[in-house]
Amino acid sequence: MQDPKTDLHIETVLVSVSGTVQGVGYRHATVRRAHMLGVTGWVQNLLDGTVEALVQGTPDQVDHMLEWLRRGPPGASVQEITTRREYTDKRYIRFEQV
Repeated sequence: MQDPKTDLHIETVLVSVSGTVQGVGYRHATVRRAHMLGVTGWVQNLLDGTVEALVQGTPDQVDHMLEWLRRGPPGASVQEITTRREYTDKRYIRFEQV
């Protein structure tokens, strides 16, 4: 019998967030929000000052996470968010900072 989680339609989206998103708790808040929504993947700072995240979940979960990433936590000032759908068979178990 298959795991019910694998029967769901899972989307994977790579996200790049620019603006004032480093040094304001953006990654930590992203992990908390991901755990609340039940999405998996990761978030990291990049050397150019942006934050990159990989979000995996049902279409509804991913949409809610992207909506939150556009605002970020208090103290963040998101200027731009770009998304790219990823086609992968890899399934993440949790959401974490890398």
